Amino acid sequence: MNPERALLERLLAGTPVSGDALARASGQTRAAVWKRIEALRMAGVPIEARRGRGYVLAQPLELLDAGLIRTALPAEAAAEVAALEVAWSLDSTSSELLRRATPASGVAVLLAERQSGGRGRRGRGWASPLAANLYLSLSRRFAGGLARLGGLGLVAGVAAAEALQALGAAQVRLKWPNDLVANDAGPGLRKLGGLLVEGGGEHAGPARAVVGLGLNLRMPPAAGATIDQPWTDLAAVLGAEPARNQVAARLIAALVPALMQFDREGLAPFLPRFAALDALAGRPVRIAGAGGGHDGIALGVAADGALRVRGAGGERSFHAGEVSVRAGALP
Repeated sequence: MNPERALLERLLAGTPVSGDALARASGQTRAAVWKRIEALRMAGVPIEARRGRGYVLAQPLELLDAGLIRTALPAEAAAEVAALEVAWSLDSTSSELLRRATPASGVAVLLAERQSGGRGRRGRGWASPLAANLYLSLSRRFAGGLARLGGLGLVAGVAAAEALQALGAAQVRLKWPNDLVANDAGPGLRKLGGLLVEGGGEHAGPARAVVGLGLNLRMPPAAGATIDQPWTDLAAVLGAEPARNQVAARLIAALVPALMQFDREGLAPFLPRFAALDALAGRPVRIAGAGGGHDGIALGVAADGALRVRGAGGERSFHAGEVSVRAGALP
């Protein structure tokens, strides 16, 4: 077991543990234990040192447990999960699955307590502090070639948003093409999570895809201060501390059958479900891309998953671009 995880597990009971006791249990010196405590603090885990009593977690913390997550899955989803693993620290769960062989059948699921190189679209970094949020990727083979995978991000977004709503987060919506957002009563949208689809294969033959999901559950203030856009976390949306293993199980239970259905039926069955979650429909937006900026009113998505926008020159469809919501209405 990772030494940092072992130390945290000793602190999970919520009662102070002395440095001597931690050193004896780990076979290390007190100085080595102190260094690990400092490393955990730097990673965003709040640990207090109480004089004469020892170290204690400043707030409750739940570590991910692959066994608990698998047990909580419904039978249909569990039967489709070929592998489910929780890693302590990775560069990225998606990068790790891309380095591995994809199962011949079923889905491989990988979670991590921390990512050192979490990423979003266009190579952006993704804040991935230790034991705070969810970093989850799924790997699966698909029939029909790469050409069919264009709408897979929308499908994963629908499944994830519906799972979060079922947990009580009724205000969760989807911002095209791959963002989970909340607090969308005004023109601004606060990012709750993001999805990224990567993969490879033949144009018209077998293909594999890795769907990565980063979801803010309880973002430590220090990590949140590094994020350069409006954001929120599930604790704020729910008004309560989310149970990490429960949220992970609910997301996997929603994503696995959604990927199966997409493989069988394509994007079409998910379009009405996306429309019910669409955070942009009817709003004035700006789409920024290689061709410059385009302003208009978002009209929803087309049959192939493209964003439909009505501008001064009529309706256009966008398959890529950065979308921002504009305040006010267009003339």
